[in-house]
Amino acid sequence: MNFKKLAVLSMILLIIIGASIVTSYGQERKTTKIKFWHAMGGTRVDFIDRMVKDFNLFHPTINVNVTYKGSYRETLTATQAAARTGNAPHVIQSFDIGTRENIDSGLFVPAGDLVEKFGIVVNWDDYIESALNYYRVEGKLWGFPWNSSNAILYYNKDKFKEAGVSIPEKPTFQDITEISQELVDSGVVEGGITWPLHTWFFEQWMAEQGQVLVNNGNGREGRPTEIFLESEEAKRIFSWWKELYDKGLWKNPGVEAWAQANSLFLGETVAMEITSTSDVTGMEKNAAENGFELGTTFLPIPEGTERNGEVIGGGNLWITEGHSDAELEAAVTFALWMSNVENSIRWHKGTGYFPIRKSSVEILDKGGWFERSPNSRTAFDQLLETKTNAATAGALIGPFRQVRTIVEEAFQRVMSGTSVDKALAQADKEAEKAMEEYQEIVSS
Repeated sequence: MNFKKLAVLSMILLIIIGASIVTSYGQERKTTKIKFWHAMGGTRVDFIDRMVKDFNLFHPTINVNVTYKGSYRETLTATQAAARTGNAPHVIQSFDIGTRENIDSGLFVPAGDLVEKFGIVVNWDDYIESALNYYRVEGKLWGFPWNSSNAILYYNKDKFKEAGVSIPEKPTFQDITEISQELVDSGVVEGGITWPLHTWFFEQWMAEQGQVLVNNGNGREGRPTEIFLESEEAKRIFSWWKELYDKGLWKNPGVEAWAQANSLFLGETVAMEITSTSDVTGMEKNAAENGFELGTTFLPIPEGTERNGEVIGGGNLWITEGHSDAELEAAVTFALWMSNVENSIRWHKGTGYFPIRKSSVEILDKGGWFERSPNSRTAFDQLLETKTNAATAGALIGPFRQVRTIVEEAFQRVMSGTSVDKALAQADKEAEKAMEEYQEIVSS
């Protein structure tokens, strides 16, 4: 064989081998694409984008396309609409109160079932118990833990010092009223305190008093048929809130107006704000930029009552049905990665949400994190002191989104002059009607 023929044959052989390698490589690196919709706005959009890019980098056979879909309500509504057209995202971030509605919708696959199906080993014992328990319903774990929080009180240490007042580590309603009045009387601020006009805080104050929101074990032993908006615990909350409003001590930022409440506090119109622990990192940064030192305390409760603790808030990652096994397994891989030890620490430090892995807490503690960041410690101590009971487990209500709106509208009526008793009585009837109508739809 002459050299020319040999060269041609060698070239043909190289082409065949190269094609074989490309084909084999393509098969090995086939990418499974999934969609993730979340409800974290502001600076967290870029934060989550970065986390998703890192996941895609470390998992070359999976590609996650991430989209911010607005509020929790908007994200869930968008998911329901997309599912009706057969185009649901694979993973969504859904809030705590969507749990019963999510289960009843039939759109989601339980997290525990998926882990078992794909033979994935998960050390659930390493997760903080309360981060799992809210989403355990009838023996099944439905959501993958991710962003968990509760409510704490933030205060402006400089304004307190200027006014010559102090605040207890575990304040009462009366403490807040008196402190707010002193702050205003001293002339250092226009109002004492703010928080968004949002039912989440009402729910926390009910739990703190050991009062379930609805019957049947807070909806965990059976479908709720009664709501306790006319209870003494509910009246205490509304009466104190009304007192602050009437005296001009609570500044109303608006319904579910998180950003506006933050602006009132950071702009030093008020010296205290009650909001989510998830704002700790951002609050510290913004307080420093605005020239004051930030402090935090436990959520205030009615005087003379025993602290029970709060319902864990925030959300979890839910996986929708109707996808291939490859896509479902990729979705599980992604959901678990978001709450692994390293990301639990990263997410906590970057936001203020709880480090939901016990091993993450140990690493942070040994590294002196909580000593350097006492405001993060406040939230975590409050969580650890929470008692396990039906009230702090959180309510399961099908039309929870509607119930929240009803309670918010009730306090707006109070601000317009309706008595607390009358406003809560009307809200009680409206909420129970909503639960009855919801149950009729689910049962049909």
